[in-house]
Amino acid sequence: MTTISQRLREATAVAHQQAESATFIDDLLSGRLDADQYGRLAAQLYFVYRALEEVGTALAGDPIADAVLDDRLRRTERLRSDLVALGIDPETITPLPAVERYVAAIEATVHEPARYIAHHYTRYLGDLSGGQVVAHRMREHYGLDASTLSFYSFDGIDKLKRYKDAYRDRIDALDIDESGVDNLVAEAISAFELNQELFADLDAARVGARPA
Repeated sequence: MTTISQRLREATAVAHQQAESATFIDDLLSGRLDADQYGRLAAQLYFVYRALEEVGTALAGDPIADAVLDDRLRRTERLRSDLVALGIDPETITPLPAVERYVAAIEATVHEPARYIAHHYTRYLGDLSGGQVVAHRMREHYGLDASTLSFYSFDGIDKLKRYKDAYRDRIDALDIDESGVDNLVAEAISAFELNQELFADLDAARVGARPA
């Protein structure tokens, strides 16, 4: 029998690969950009995580949402701290159009915890996995340090793999019917597509800002 986490992994494989190979991310991780471009990414993620964690707070106490909610995962304040360390005032940044759509999609799940979990899964498991590679590359290519990369540090979680395995186990144990699983999987695919749109907007703004 295929578990929920297996369905999620298989259904999102293509969208996941497309998001990871987006031009902006490929250039950033390959050292072809600069620390300012990482700052632009972090600034946009600030809006995403603020929405994700505000909806998570609203859903606290729901038995489905509570399966994944964990204060150790919260990233908003870490992003705010990183932005300040990068010389970016969080009060002056504005979301790109793709981020406005992303935030709206997250906020729309406030009464549908199974769909909310799709966004939670997409972002936090990504941070616990590929996010660690991102942090390493930012240090390696652009000389960023812990003060600007606290977003990727998960205090209180000693073994990331063990935590990720337990997280997937909790998803597999969710008390949702087949329709709920279908909605969760569809929302996860959409979440990866929204990430692709975010990266495309960042790249378009970067290219548009180049001198002629």
